[in-house]
Order: sequence, then C-alpha cells, then structure tokens
Amino acid sequence: MKAFLLAAGLGTRLRPITNKIPKCLVKIHNQPLLYYWLKLCEKYGVNEVIINLHYLPEKVKEFLEKNQTAVRLKTVYEEELFGSGGTIFKNKDFVKGEESFFIFYADNLTNVNLDKIKSFHKTHNGFLTMGLFMTNSPENCGIAELDGNKRIIDFVEKPKKPKSNLANAGIYLARQEIFSFFPNDNKLIDFGVDILPKLVNKMYGYLISEYLIDIGTMENYEKAQKEWKGL
Repeated sequence: MKAFLLAAGLGTRLRPITNKIPKCLVKIHNQPLLYYWLKLCEKYGVNEVIINLHYLPEKVKEFLEKNQTAVRLKTVYEEELFGSGGTIFKNKDFVKGEESFFIFYADNLTNVNLDKIKSFHKTHNGFLTMGLFMTNSPENCGIAELDGNKRIIDFVEKPKKPKSNLANAGIYLARQEIFSFFPNDNKLIDFGVDILPKLVNKMYGYLISEYLIDIGTMENYEKAQKEWKGL
C-alpha cells in the first residue's frame, strides 16, 4: 500500500525550535515526528511513501539516509509550495494502479490503528474516508457533519458557526476517483478548502479513538511531550 506524507510545513508557530529544523523533524521523546510516521507505516503495511519537502529539505534527506526503514521512500522537493492538494495532484502517478491510498499530514502525532481505517473504508466504499477527532475548538478546524451512516454531508474549513465538533484529523484513505475533483491548472490547491467540500456526500468520516495531536503550536508540542506513550 502507498501513502502521501505531506511534510513541507514551515512550522512558524514552533519557532525558535524550527529555526534550524523543519517541522517534521521536531522531536517528541528524542525522536522526530517523521520517525513515528515511518514506524506507523511499517506497522500497518504501508510500504511505499512519497514525502514532499520545502523548508530545509537537506535536513530531512539527511535523517532519511541515517535511519533505515522497511518503507520504500521517495522525496519530492517543492521550490514553491503547491499546497496540500497541489502536492497530491502533481504526484498522482505515484499511486497509479492503487485502488486506495493513504494521505497523511506529517504535523500530527498519532498511534492510530490504520487497519481499522482500511476496514471502515472497504465497508463504506466512499471516494474518501476522513479520520476525525472530537475538538473543543471547532472554529479552528475543518469540521464535518455526518449522517447516520457516517457519510459526510457537510464539510467547512474553520466555520464561524460550527455544526459539529468532529474535526478533520489530516488522515485519509482515498480512491482514484478523487482526482476528478481537482482543477487542471498550476495554482496552489488547498486540499481542505478546495477539494474536500466537493466530496461532500461522496466521503465518510471515521472517528479516531487512539491518541492524536497536531503539534503545530508550542502548547500542543509541550502537551505531546507529556502525553505520548508511543506506537
């Protein structure tokens, strides 16, 4: 199985930590986020991963060269950021022939059971399965509304009047059909803003019960240091 690991974030809210390293190399318990993602992929049979790079790409390559993994890796450098959706679309040939593939946002720390997501995805047969978590600040997240069959009937990025507290976890299992919803131009594409709303009624939401946190802020980074129990 294959996955996109979106790791080009600047990590501006984690400065000064990210002055010298990219966000995906920020350490939790003496190991960078990227280490945990690769171990998670190994654990659940995701054996090929493409990683996009932008800020301090040589640091990421150096880490990958020094740390052996069973996962086959491909890195792609973006001189100018394509956006989360742009990276996926420009590298869609990487998943050519795959019935389904994962998309991960590398700024999250999680020990989610990917086998459970695979099973849910197969049962519900949507174009995309979105991992969800319960949030206390829905106005700062992408928010999904579900029907009784877990179908996503509404999705809004950072809504002023949230309809639920089910937030996008940045973990997806997608099918080839999603590519028909991407624009055929070279503009920056935000997956959450430009693509996911088009998939309403064609995607399903899976509530993640395992540990998950976005370490994009100093507060959450410090919280993760205290709470993380590993994979």
